[in-house]
Amino acid sequence: MHLLINTGGGDAPGLNAVIRAVTLSAIRRGFRVTGIRRGYSGLLEGESGLLRLNRDIVRGIIDRGGTILGTVNRGQPFEYPVHGADGAVTVTDLSDRMMDAFRALGADGLIALGGDGSLRIAARFREKGMPVIVVPKTIDNDLGGTEATFGFDSAMSFATDAITRLHSTAEAHGRVMVVELMGRYAGWLALHAGLAGAAHAILIPELDFDWDVLCAALVHRRDTGRPFAVVVVAEGAKPGGAARVVVRQETSKEPTLGGIGALVAERIAERTGFETRSLVLGHLQRGGPPTPTDRLLSLRYGAEAVRLAAAGQWGRMVSWQPPRMTSITLDEALAKTHAVPADDDAIATARDFGVCLGDA
Repeated sequence: MHLLINTGGGDAPGLNAVIRAVTLSAIRRGFRVTGIRRGYSGLLEGESGLLRLNRDIVRGIIDRGGTILGTVNRGQPFEYPVHGADGAVTVTDLSDRMMDAFRALGADGLIALGGDGSLRIAARFREKGMPVIVVPKTIDNDLGGTEATFGFDSAMSFATDAITRLHSTAEAHGRVMVVELMGRYAGWLALHAGLAGAAHAILIPELDFDWDVLCAALVHRRDTGRPFAVVVVAEGAKPGGAARVVVRQETSKEPTLGGIGALVAERIAERTGFETRSLVLGHLQRGGPPTPTDRLLSLRYGAEAVRLAAAGQWGRMVSWQPPRMTSITLDEALAKTHAVPADDDAIATARDFGVCLGDA
């Protein structure tokens, strides 16, 4: 069997561990593995766009961040941006050319590592006849059909450390420190890191917040002898009745979110008189080595993907359903987003601790 593997969308700690797991598991079965560089783009670049994977190539990469195959989040094969000599950009469907390249390689199937966008692309290639298996990756932990995605624990651990470090400087200066984390439509990262980092307020996309409620909670802290606070806000959080804060909106693409942290800090200062500061962790959350939890999860994801391929179970996404790895159909995976439910234990725990969630 000849397997292809690629990585798409934003990078996440654990991608290289999955690549290692797929390679070693495939070689043990006598399979060949070829990596496609830069998402699907490498299919159109000849030999320079491909990387034959073997034990030597994947040796020592289990603890490396990023991906040895490279990744793109602007190379959607069905809407591929082609730059002309005059600088103009034409959006073109290159999927048929990529299917021809796939067949020319004599490949039996593709193992695609990615988030919701990569999942949708894989589902469209499946409809064109490409055997695909998806391994779910996102630091937001927002993919449906799996308990956890690799990359989440690493991002959460880093964010927790950053939040913890803010406490001492917030207290020293009597400030409110607002830290913005990733999390477009799901607040897992902000909620878990905020709780673990002992934040005093946590704002997530699932719960629209009220300015009065948030500011009243901070004033109460000051009035009761605690004149400082750390506020954690997911990039997709928004006050009731308002839209999410957008940095950039491009035609036919998801808007780029960001700026809610600065807005929250500004409004808190206006309404309470607190001195405030805001910071955005941004892509720091994606970088660095995966945690041991993510390394193990990545290895298990990769090994299960090869087991599915060996069994001919294509058109599926590997799913972590503790205590076992299993799989679901791509349609099931695409059916819904993995958002924080209103009755989630972490939300109840935050309320029990008196953490302000901005909604009550």
